[in-house]
Amino acid sequence: MRALTIRLLAAVAGAAALAAPGAARAQDSAAAPRATPVAWQKPYVLDLVVGIVGDRPILWSDVLIGIGGKLRGAPVPAGEADQLKLAQDVLNELIDTEVLVQKARRDTAIKVTDSEVAGQVEGAMKRIRDQFKSEGEFRDALRKEGLGTPDDYRKKLAEDAKRSALQQQLIAKLKRDSKLLPGLVNEKEVTEAYERTRTQLPKRPATVGFHQIVIAPRAGDVARLAAYARLDSIARDLARDLSRFESVARSVSQDPGSREQGGDLGWNRRGQMVPAFDRVMFSLPPNVLSGIVETPFGLHVIKVDRVLPAEVKARHILIRPVIDSSDIARARHDADSIAGVWRNGGNYDSLTRAWHDPREERGSATPFVRDSLPVPYRAALAEAKVGQVVGPFEIVDVRTGLPKYVLAQVLSVTVEGEYTREEYKEKMREQLGEEKSIRRLLDLLRKETFVTTRLAALPAPLK
Repeated sequence: MRALTIRLLAAVAGAAALAAPGAARAQDSAAAPRATPVAWQKPYVLDLVVGIVGDRPILWSDVLIGIGGKLRGAPVPAGEADQLKLAQDVLNELIDTEVLVQKARRDTAIKVTDSEVAGQVEGAMKRIRDQFKSEGEFRDALRKEGLGTPDDYRKKLAEDAKRSALQQQLIAKLKRDSKLLPGLVNEKEVTEAYERTRTQLPKRPATVGFHQIVIAPRAGDVARLAAYARLDSIARDLARDLSRFESVARSVSQDPGSREQGGDLGWNRRGQMVPAFDRVMFSLPPNVLSGIVETPFGLHVIKVDRVLPAEVKARHILIRPVIDSSDIARARHDADSIAGVWRNGGNYDSLTRAWHDPREERGSATPFVRDSLPVPYRAALAEAKVGQVVGPFEIVDVRTGLPKYVLAQVLSVTVEGEYTREEYKEKMREQLGEEKSIRRLLDLLRKETFVTTRLAALPAPLK
């Protein structure tokens, strides 16, 4: 019988190792397999606590799993001193991960639910299960690795995916709040990093930078009035018993992102929602129903649950006016007209304010890798030159299944080829600066959190 291997999730290091330009960093991800854990010398009786972060112990078995992920099939160092250093490095990475997770869980604005990671977890379960010939082989391998049943393993994947998402949300929030500024990097550090990695340089992918105007169909007056009347009736009913807001939202709201949560939008700071919604949300006291608010998403009524000095926790019910074929045809006609105005010197910012769907990004001067773009963009931009306005071309609104029409002006074009020394060094400087800022954050969190380690020697030789 062939050797069976269960691949587990790799633990996240506090600051990722230097990656090639454009490459993703190693992250905690239910989609990422890891190597089989390193074994300790048997016989053994009990697991050992080798570190404590806050009130959470870190076990020797956690370190062994981390070592397996770090080595990824490479041989274990032969010398005891090298083995101990490897184990201590992995323990420190686990501590870095844990202090980030604990910080994120203390932040009321950061929330990760089971439903948010469910698709990721099920995808990982399928990929791992497909490595085995039968369900029985899969279950036997789980049991031999000490991972319990498939349901036990699914829970493990879900917990790891949630921990990863918590870390990512914390880092993103600190960046938004300007609390995670890049560290200073000198030329010597950049040169040394470049020399260490120069033999591993990838090719530069073909890229294109552009900004865009996306024109979405807009409902006609009759449909808007019908939607308004429907939501007004719902609001009048709720005004008699506001405690029913969650159940009514689950029943009638047309926002797929919040409907199953009773309209819950979580905690939001000013500027995170479209302006009309933002103004009303921050003007409401708790447990008061708003009037009807119109945004590009549709018509809303809003209820605020809780208020903090800079954030509010709110719910809403969304009703979208019905869009018919005449509305779609009108959007296509508008897109053709706007394309003509833009090509003849029309101001991009003015056209965007008047016509761009705020649910869509405006594009970016930072180039996109061509192969990563959705198929309609790849096709439309394939032969485009810098300065050219292309389109309109059609995309599909994933929320409604209706078409939208895109106009895009090309800002930059780069063909596939080799990175120049200066291009690579600049990307490396950015990454080193981010790593320094994350290291600074981790060191601060370690000071704020009770951390102790108990790994002065190996419990047993690694194999």
